[in-house]
Amino acid sequence: MTKRIDGVIESVRYKNGQIAAVRAYERRGATFSDRLLLDRKTLLDRMQKGMKFVSGSREELMASTFTLSKPILLVKSDRHEFIATHENAARDELEGVPLF
Repeated sequence: MTKRIDGVIESVRYKNGQIAAVRAYERRGATFSDRLLLDRKTLLDRMQKGMKFVSGSREELMASTFTLSKPILLVKSDRHEFIATHENAARDELEGVPLF
């Protein structure tokens, strides 16, 4: 990925078909934060402000090195906004992201 990313989502928790929370790392200058727990509203606010997230996992003992997977998209459908890894999502769905 050539575009700069602002965060990496490592795992997700769903409740009633929506994201309840995600475990993520956020960019802090040249490095990344420790693991953060973000609820859906906070994640949605950050994505609406233009922050770019991808799914992935931190490589053990390698500081801010990640194995990256799919970009996380903000999908708008009618009056609803969904957080997903594909364009035609009808609900929140992060494919390939493990549950916690």
